Amino acid sequence: MGDYDLDKAYEIHGPDDAKKLYGDWAATYDDSFGEGWGYIAPREIAGIFKAEMGEANQPVLDIGAGTGLVTEHLRGLTVDGIDITPEMLEIAAKKGIYRERILGDLLKPLEMEDETYGGVISCGTFTHGHVGPECLPELLRVTKPGALFVCGTIPAVFDGAGFGSALARLVAAGRIEPARFREIPIYEGKDHPHAGDRGLVMVFRRV
Repeated sequence: MGDYDLDKAYEIHGPDDAKKLYGDWAATYDDSFGEGWGYIAPREIAGIFKAEMGEANQPVLDIGAGTGLVTEHLRGLTVDGIDITPEMLEIAAKKGIYRERILGDLLKPLEMEDETYGGVISCGTFTHGHVGPECLPELLRVTKPGALFVCGTIPAVFDGAGFGSALARLVAAGRIEPARFREIPIYEGKDHPHAGDRGLVMVFRRV
């Protein structure tokens, strides 16, 4: 499992911690975590996005793109990736999978124009100490009506960070359609303390 410590990642608090942690791990992230931990959540989330999407759901914004593990499974689609860590985006650049790579903080206003994207995908961003539902209104601003959101989280974060109430308020305000949920395996084929963890994928569309 190399130098990746998931529990350490779960203990970060905010963007400065994220930049330091993932900046240090960028060069080995794909091997030590992606391969070493049997991390299949990116594949599973990308598969849900492709199954749900229509012709209007491009371009796609990969939020918390990291090294591009989820977008590796969206080849053929037009995808931009945004991440707070330049070192991770440098690794992603070598893969040639993004139209644009954007250095940015999801907890701050985004520089994109209104109604730029037809879809949003996320894997590994809505987790302990990272980003919560407070970014959703800004993501809705930069997406088109009918935009597809397929965003992974884990049950403890969904409950603890207030995703349920945030989604309910957005439905009540007429900003999104009611969310649907899919449970997915996060890991496969490797023995480690988190091998049995399950993910929760939020699927909804902007009104």
